[in-house]
Amino acid sequence: MKKEFLLEQGQICKFEGFVVEGCFRIYTVNENGNEHTLYFATRDWWLMDIDSFMNQTPSDLYIQALEASKVLIINREDKIKLYTTIPDVEKLFRIMSQKALVAWQRRLIRNHSFTAKERYFHFIKTYPDIANKLTNKSIAGYLGISHEFLSKIKKSR
Repeated sequence: MKKEFLLEQGQICKFEGFVVEGCFRIYTVNENGNEHTLYFATRDWWLMDIDSFMNQTPSDLYIQALEASKVLIINREDKIKLYTTIPDVEKLFRIMSQKALVAWQRRLIRNHSFTAKERYFHFIKTYPDIANKLTNKSIAGYLGISHEFLSKIKKSR
């Protein structure tokens, strides 16, 4: 359901989710109340707080549905059982983890080497199906800029 949280800051993440339909925002809120979006999970993306999931510690993240969505969920115990009973599943998760790590590395490089304007245009090119559905605040939080600065970038197009 839109605006529903799968995870809130302070909870322990007890699942990995695979998005079948919809869109989620994975973000954190700092001590000043500013939201920083780590990523958006759309169809065929995984979502979770890997630190909280693996270490069973309280999460720093929120996972919120941005629209009506469908997600396949697996808990930690069932994932471990799958690894032991079907070894190819462990290989599949390893490959998916490597692909996610590549995506994070590319995002980090873009954040350090692209201008805010370049990051915005890359974002709308990468997420054309959701860019128009998101608020400026959500997009700005993902790009690491203020929503006022994002408005200036949009006006200069």
